[in-house]
Amino acid sequence: MSAVTDFTRWLSTDFLDANTGLEEAYFALGAEIANNDDLDQRKRVLRADGAALVTRIDGMPGDPYDLLGAVGLYLAACRRHEVNVPEAAQAVAGRLGLALGVAPRFVFAHLSTHNPAARTFTHLPDEHTFITCNGLAVLAYQRAAAALRRIPSVTKSLVAALYDEAHTALAAVLAANQALARTLDPDRFFRNIRPYFKPHPVCGTEYRGANAGDFAAVNEIDLALGLCEVTDPFYQRILAEKYPYLPPEDQPRLRTPPSNLRSLVERDPDHVEKYHAVRRAHGAAYAFHHHRLVMPFLARPAESAPQDGLTASGPPLEVVLATLSRLVDLRTARDRGLRK
Repeated sequence: MSAVTDFTRWLSTDFLDANTGLEEAYFALGAEIANNDDLDQRKRVLRADGAALVTRIDGMPGDPYDLLGAVGLYLAACRRHEVNVPEAAQAVAGRLGLALGVAPRFVFAHLSTHNPAARTFTHLPDEHTFITCNGLAVLAYQRAAAALRRIPSVTKSLVAALYDEAHTALAAVLAANQALARTLDPDRFFRNIRPYFKPHPVCGTEYRGANAGDFAAVNEIDLALGLCEVTDPFYQRILAEKYPYLPPEDQPRLRTPPSNLRSLVERDPDHVEKYHAVRRAHGAAYAFHHHRLVMPFLARPAESAPQDGLTASGPPLEVVLATLSRLVDLRTARDRGLRK
């Protein structure tokens, strides 16, 4: 049996069981993390067993991006339980990330759109809900971006159908977010899911945590609708920071921004109403995400949590929230004279 097969089998058995048991213990104690002789021993076993398997991996057999995600889940779990990862195990992730041109850690794509093995950290139903609903939103964003991308290259009689397709897809984004808001438990998310998405170092460099928005589609939509501009320093920072965390096939889409449809509509107003309907749908989906998911599931629980080093995926939480609030303003065309 190959080293990769041994490791991935462990991820679907003992790794899942260990994380689930630790999370249930933390939750019963009302803490994000806890330490005692029993829990500390279980954490050490998780670290040692994973390291022994990861360090046997030689080369990049099979799908290297899938393998990076598998190794990244182990690294993220060690960070979550606050145990150090041996350098030899970090080096495997570093080698994979360097070869692919991506951050050497797992990202949300490894749990959703690039996860044929259906890997998770735990057996907890709330984690499955979080991954599924966010994954459905990502797929819908990708459908919307694909439709908008085609508009400049099709005959005029087909443009309306593509706007309708994008609008339907963005309505599906909103529906997925609404389902997540209805079904996800805020305490379970904050205490037992969010901690796996924290930053952690790989080979001496700290990489920010995974983010469910680490796909190119939402930015393609921003730019195609003229809601954001690549010349805006704020938005440039968003794109530059995000780039290493995108799946490899998404990276070229940020290097070559889509055509600005706003300028097309200004020259040919036949589809102006459909264009504005798509913009409203994009803004509505993102505003719901911010006000009904980010705030109640992240910002409010954080108010009663220990504040030392509290973060969402890297920067201090207040910095993350300010950035997300600014994106809400941009995506809803607030105060920019673009609403219609």
